[in-house]
Amino acid sequence: MRLLWILCLWCGLAAAEPTAVRFPRSNGDGAQGDYGVALLQLALSKAGGHYRVDISPTHMQQNRALAELQSPRGSVDVVATMTSIEREAKMLPVRIPMTRGLIGWRIGLLRADRRELLKAVRGLDDLRQFTAGQGQDWPDTGILRHSGLPVQPVAIYQNLFGLLKADRYDWAPRSANEIWAEAARHPELAIDPYVVLRYPTADYFFVNRNNSALAEAIRRGLEAALADGSFEKLFYAYYGKQIRQARLDKRVLINLPNPLLPPQTPLSRRELWFTLDDLKRIP
Repeated sequence: MRLLWILCLWCGLAAAEPTAVRFPRSNGDGAQGDYGVALLQLALSKAGGHYRVDISPTHMQQNRALAELQSPRGSVDVVATMTSIEREAKMLPVRIPMTRGLIGWRIGLLRADRRELLKAVRGLDDLRQFTAGQGQDWPDTGILRHSGLPVQPVAIYQNLFGLLKADRYDWAPRSANEIWAEAARHPELAIDPYVVLRYPTADYFFVNRNNSALAEAIRRGLEAALADGSFEKLFYAYYGKQIRQARLDKRVLINLPNPLLPPQTPLSRRELWFTLDDLKRIP
């Protein structure tokens, strides 16, 4: 009888143990990295299961995190990153844009002594005279080049800023939700006040292609958060201030096509995407 009681107790404790979901600590941590963790925790809390998000103890370069995710014995279960046709072929996306497409709204990071560099830009042709710095494995590099914008690829994220300071390229287009924290960490750089690029794209949670159960749990939780308003509340808690600072409606808007955008992207679900009309909704 005592043995039976011990077995029942052990089974109860085992059942109560949450499922660990391993998430990489990205090099861009700060508001962006914290938001990814917070959104994943929100989704899993509403998915109907019992989960725990475990953050990797050290930072990971994006290319390493993606390799770990695709490996059968990888050290991560979920990665948050921008989508592309190639990435969706290799990994399983949860097609709900984490930052409502804000990652496709791009503002220039400049050397502080060249903050007026883009003042005369009125369209794409004007912008083609300037070379942009971008990560060599980022989909953005192909998107910019497709529109004839010169790009200098950078192998390591942290080097993006030092090479800009060293005048290896003219500017670094950064998303409206990333640029403010990056500029704060690099006071030798400045944020362009005149131009914004926009191309349709999304950053998703991706899982290994063999982990459809986790993908479904995240999708179910995100849909629940969208329905009860907690997704939008979290989004504006992290990015409302940055969006207001960006003054997107006061800039020269240059729209670019995205040849890397998968056809399954849910562009028809208007509630998933940030637009300039949403400026009136920011708390």
